[in-house]
Amino acid sequence: MKELKRRHKSPQPTKSTSSASDSKSAQSSRELAMDVLVRVEQQQAYSNIALNQVLLREKLPRSEAGLVTELVYGTIQRLNTIDYLLTRFLSKGLDKLEPWVRSLLRISLYQIHYLDRIPHHAAVNEAVKIAGRRGHKGISGMVNAVLRNMLRQPEKLQIPTDLPIIESIALTYSHPEWIVSRWLDQYGESETRAICESNNKPPHTSVRVNAIQMNTDKFLTLLGENGYSSERSAIAPDGIVVEGGGNMALSSWYKEGDISIQDESSMLVARIVDPQPGEKVLDCCAAPGGKTTHMAELMNDQGSIIANDIHEHKKQLIDAQAERLGIRSIQTRIGDARLLGSDYVDHMFDRILLDAPCSGLGVIRRKPDLKWAKQEGDITEIREIQIRILDNIHNLLKPGGMLIYSTCTLEYDENQAVISQFLEKHPDYALDNNLNHQFPALSRSFLGEGMLQILPHQYQSDGFFIARLIKQAL
Repeated sequence: MKELKRRHKSPQPTKSTSSASDSKSAQSSRELAMDVLVRVEQQQAYSNIALNQVLLREKLPRSEAGLVTELVYGTIQRLNTIDYLLTRFLSKGLDKLEPWVRSLLRISLYQIHYLDRIPHHAAVNEAVKIAGRRGHKGISGMVNAVLRNMLRQPEKLQIPTDLPIIESIALTYSHPEWIVSRWLDQYGESETRAICESNNKPPHTSVRVNAIQMNTDKFLTLLGENGYSSERSAIAPDGIVVEGGGNMALSSWYKEGDISIQDESSMLVARIVDPQPGEKVLDCCAAPGGKTTHMAELMNDQGSIIANDIHEHKKQLIDAQAERLGIRSIQTRIGDARLLGSDYVDHMFDRILLDAPCSGLGVIRRKPDLKWAKQEGDITEIREIQIRILDNIHNLLKPGGMLIYSTCTLEYDENQAVISQFLEKHPDYALDNNLNHQFPALSRSFLGEGMLQILPHQYQSDGFFIARLIKQAL
């Protein structure tokens, strides 16, 4: 699955030492967050895009931007739990409320219940003021009554201990019940709880050093000299984890092509493809280009990578990344990956990467609205696309070549099941039993020979599945 736009850990808002009624900025921060949530709910806007638009437009100070970011992502992250608790204080339920009132109550409960650093009176007073400005006296009175009831009855903000296990995990860790049910079947209770809990933690920032023009050790030194706390990734050879770095895409290092922003799990894909200088590589679903450019860097920009994607605007993303990094070996094209087999001759490529379309359930911590937008039926539809692409491209690989299949989901039906079905239909392919020995740091994640499933809590990175297959020589 393609990498989603990065959600960077924003600076934490400073704890207020005065009444929020004295702070115009606190008012505006909460109201901006409320408006973003309304757009997400009513217009199906992507939270990261809607939030970034607001932050760029308003040019907020660092602490205010941090508060807006916290309220938007935190409220979406805990949405089903917030709604469950809110209904205890609303006689007519949430659905009868205007969208903005519903969002206002949601962010207010999030502050009261989940944010220790926000004084309760600040959350209540600001919500009442916003309600008075946006609505009428009746609405502001209702908001005031609901929130003050929360403060008087904190026991109503607790999840019952006697719920069935699926509902209990779903509400404790704020995930849809259908996802919890599937993960319980696949991973068991302990692992499911760990996955869900990890999904609610802010993702850290990790960057990939462009080996063509920058040395990893040198870049670690540069980070230290500029006041950054950083360390090498424990799992990705080309990765560096930067703590408190903010948006590294705004740095001169990013603009000059020294680094790319990429999750550690995602960085493993190109390493597992292991492309060599001079080879011909096909990247079937390449946008936005993180794995594509990484492969080019590993090839020292020598050889050829055909980077395919179905949309023109996504092709432009790949081109922009290649240009920024100074890479010339990538040739972008527009096309449906399900039809690639008819566009090229058999046995043309040394290596093929299918970073397949998927449900994306491994990247929930970066895009929390994903878990509420997806439906269980989506998995069946996506799996059919994955299988069709594999069936279409397998003849393009040279005998002895490598086919790498990756997704950013945790779903068995999109991962192991797809590979098993492909191998049954194509006996000239086999899983690469050398893969496990090449990445000993990932020993917790291997599924037998040639496949690994990274879970979010294992290395505090995205959930990813990667399989490497070898086409048997004739």
